[in-house]
Amino acid sequence: MNAVIKTVGQSGQIALGKAYAGRHVLVDELEPGVWLVKLGEFIPDNERWLHSPTVKDDLDEAISWAETHPAMASDLDALTQQLP
Repeated sequence: MNAVIKTVGQSGQIALGKAYAGRHVLVDELEPGVWLVKLGEFIPDNERWLHSPTVKDDLDEAISWAETHPAMASDLDALTQQLP
């Protein structure tokens, strides 16, 4: 790891370099003037519900079931007869 001194420009921006162009970063202010910058992929707000513990458990269970039960064709006529 290399420590690098950067200068905040007039517009309030800091350039991290072309290697990070277009990437997402998380800037966490640990205390005033102390920032932790992390490069990564982040969860969009409209997909965050998928990562709640109950939904994650349900998805894990469904995936596990799907892995042990092979797909098969449905008999739509038989299903129609089961309807009330």
